[in-house]
Amino acid sequence: MSELWDALRLQTAARIGLGRTGDSLPTTRVLEFAAAHAAARDAVHQPLDVDALVADVAAVGLGDPLVVTSKAGDRSEYLRRPDLGREPENLESVSETDADVGFVLADGLSPIALSEHGAGMLSALKDVLAPRYSLAPPVIATQARVALGDHIGAAQKVGTLIVIIGERPGLSVADSVGIYLTHLPTPGRADSMRNCISNIHPPGGLGYADAARVCAALVEGARKLGRSGFELKDNSRALT
Repeated sequence: MSELWDALRLQTAARIGLGRTGDSLPTTRVLEFAAAHAAARDAVHQPLDVDALVADVAAVGLGDPLVVTSKAGDRSEYLRRPDLGREPENLESVSETDADVGFVLADGLSPIALSEHGAGMLSALKDVLAPRYSLAPPVIATQARVALGDHIGAAQKVGTLIVIIGERPGLSVADSVGIYLTHLPTPGRADSMRNCISNIHPPGGLGYADAARVCAALVEGARKLGRSGFELKDNSRALT
């Protein structure tokens, strides 16, 4: 029976077939769970290394990134007050671009994920979008929720905004990023007016190139439809 569970565990990150030792789980499985829980907590609380990310994003070649922060004063307040994470502290450094597509890299609930995957994901997006659209200089946002991007996109006057954000860590993955796409970003946009691509964390999750391909199809669809959200469907496979 153990061989059966060993084979099944290779197909999923879920904790299955853990076994028993008396009336409890084996010590190894308990320790694995504790380590995963600690990794998830660390991912939430560890602050973003802004200087390192600025250097990585600048190397992508879309211009020197601006850095903005939300009204959440620190990580503790950010976690207790989601509303403050949706509002910018100051956008004086953000200027109008009138670009077709803008980018915000937000720490979200996993700054570790953004550090590991933010620049790589941005580079893949640049590769598929630059031949067709004008791209705004990227913005790095700290203590940020997704909706903070609406303020940035509106200030830049971009047609479509792409937010790359650290996703809420779980007990199987603590370093996953997601993409949220909003056409004609405006403060107050409902979440139903966005499209999401999640679980981006190669090699175990969705890869950068595949995520960029889906995102490019959504950008094209949003520009044709005139809006994003629940009415916009992923047709990237059909386009391929």
